[in-house]
Amino acid sequence: MAADQMSAALAPYLATMDAYDLGPGPVGVHRGLPSSTVSITIPAGDAFEVEWVDRSGSPTRLHGVVAGLHLDAAELRQVGCTRGVYLTLSPLGASALLGLPASALAGHAVDLADVAPALADLPERLAACRTWPQRRALVERSLLTGLSRHGEHADHRELRAALAALSGTTRVQEAARLLGYSRRRLSTAVRNEFGVTPKEYQRLVRFETARGRLAATDAGGGGRVGEIGADGLAAVAAASGFADQAHFTREWRAMAGCTPTEWLRTEGPAAQGPSPDEQPPGEDRASG
Repeated sequence: MAADQMSAALAPYLATMDAYDLGPGPVGVHRGLPSSTVSITIPAGDAFEVEWVDRSGSPTRLHGVVAGLHLDAAELRQVGCTRGVYLTLSPLGASALLGLPASALAGHAVDLADVAPALADLPERLAACRTWPQRRALVERSLLTGLSRHGEHADHRELRAALAALSGTTRVQEAARLLGYSRRRLSTAVRNEFGVTPKEYQRLVRFETARGRLAATDAGGGGRVGEIGADGLAAVAAASGFADQAHFTREWRAMAGCTPTEWLRTEGPAAQGPSPDEQPPGEDRASG
């Protein structure tokens, strides 16, 4: 199947797929922030240690990380080859591609092999690929196999409409009105399928929107990494639906475990090097 056909088949469920590079050192570290998607991080051969930032407990060693919707941050450490593939699924993509509802993953980061045993060998197979196009094609084929096995459920259209209504409003009652639902019906449907309340989902969407605006402001600011002034932070807060800059900063600290500027200095786009898929053609560093 041609690449454009594969992308079209996966488009309703696959939000993003990117190569990642955690740096040239022997240990790469990434802070997994809350979002409105289900994320899958597949290292090219080496396992991760995953630890929740504000939760007690020891790090968990995983060979591929699947994270459901969560309202706090996790830290991922990858030793050795610090490259791989990172993809995000729409909340409905969990059932269509992996065969289980997003609610089964909510608040957790689990091993890819436990969620989808058919994908257990993906890290090893990715390590054998020499280029990003080869890795992308491999992951797409694997997801298409899952889609053919699990596919769309009868209630996906209704649930997709519910997510769109929640994303487009700031009040749960308004979303329910647009859908012609009672608030209770909407809450039950969202919690059962996605594992979060409608209000929590709106909170995730707002945080994700702010993260995108924050990153764009930092990347286009022309100053040093993370040097966004109070006016810039206030503008991001207002555009993203926060009451003020103080509200934005409190919410970011509660959900990310750090301030917005701390995140920008360490992991914002201006702090990162070129993406692996922006390298000159030829064999990349992750091969071998």
